[in-house]
Amino acid sequence: MTDALGPGALPAPFIADESIQLVDARNRPCGSAPRVQMRRLGFWHRATYIVVCNGRGEICVQRRTLTKEVFPGGLDLAAGGVVGAGEAVHVAARRELAEELGIRGVPLRPVLEFVHAEGGHHIFGSLFLVEYDGPLTLQAEEVADAFWLPPAEALALEAVTPDTRQALAALLESGALEPRS
Repeated sequence: MTDALGPGALPAPFIADESIQLVDARNRPCGSAPRVQMRRLGFWHRATYIVVCNGRGEICVQRRTLTKEVFPGGLDLAAGGVVGAGEAVHVAARRELAEELGIRGVPLRPVLEFVHAEGGHHIFGSLFLVEYDGPLTLQAEEVADAFWLPPAEALALEAVTPDTRQALAALLESGALEPRS
């Protein structure tokens, strides 16, 4: 049987079958769960956010594929994702950066941590900054497109995922992302 997508219908979401590190409301590890269960039950978990900045002071904005389980087709202002069971956040950040954008071997600068608790999502976010001017290799399953914008213009975009909007706003407020002239 073939399913035909009607006008405006989205393809079925792809949910990776992986074990996610769960934490309590104070960010202490308290077990693990499959990603689908973590999403369905809104468990607290950790995620990484890597803002990629080029030499012109622009950040890399990614358009999510239509098969992402949350915010399909939305815009991400940072690379990143959930932390796997037993995985350190800096290891997860390097993994996600390599998977999503093909960026390897660049220094990750840890900047800040924040809490995102909105829309059924309960995340302890670890924010990193990377300077990069090389080519991007997009992960076809997760990233449909990528482009560069000044941070203020990126924040003004419609359809930005709430957690990456919060991450970039916190980064700008911290002063860690210095404007280029």
